[in-house]
Amino acid sequence: MDFRSSDTVVGPQNADLLPDSTTMAVKVVIVGGFGVGKTTLVGSVSEIRPLTTEETMTQAGAEVDDLAGIERKTSTTVAMDFGRISISHELVLYVFGTPGQERFWFLWHGLFEGALGAVVLVDTRRLEVSFDVIGRLEDRGVPFVVAANTFPESPSYPTEELRAALDLPPDVPIIACDARTRESSRDVLMTLMRYLYDLSASPAR
Repeated sequence: MDFRSSDTVVGPQNADLLPDSTTMAVKVVIVGGFGVGKTTLVGSVSEIRPLTTEETMTQAGAEVDDLAGIERKTSTTVAMDFGRISISHELVLYVFGTPGQERFWFLWHGLFEGALGAVVLVDTRRLEVSFDVIGRLEDRGVPFVVAANTFPESPSYPTEELRAALDLPPDVPIIACDARTRESSRDVLMTLMRYLYDLSASPAR
């Protein structure tokens, strides 16, 4: 077989190539409990074909994972999601989504290597699934913002009630979002970038 003439080898599409004008790339991570919409957010905001590791949920997995409130969920992330978004002609964000189940949290060590910050995506119907996630970020000293994903029939709470329920410091931004839309997901990432900038410009605490 002449591999030089084979059309079975597929390389990157032009839309996936990093723009020539890029001079800086930074890494952020999307975290949250099981089924809060992390894969959806990465897919909606990415300007390239997102890399996902979604697998169909099995009966064995259903017996381990708590599906209360998300009974219609049929797939789950088993490694990571990956996407990219250009903030300007020079700056791009690499966006990594983590698995939500605790049994996959060992993957966090590699995914957080070199990350500037994180977005904690929460479902207001199931705030309790976010407690351990936030605790792990605080233990690691990773700066983060909180994005409340809007699901059908999900309750809407005032920001300060959410802050109290999640036991967040007063300076951590909280923003409502719809992970299905690019504009809303982009606003979440911009909120994180502004927060990171403010932290870098503030005197050491």
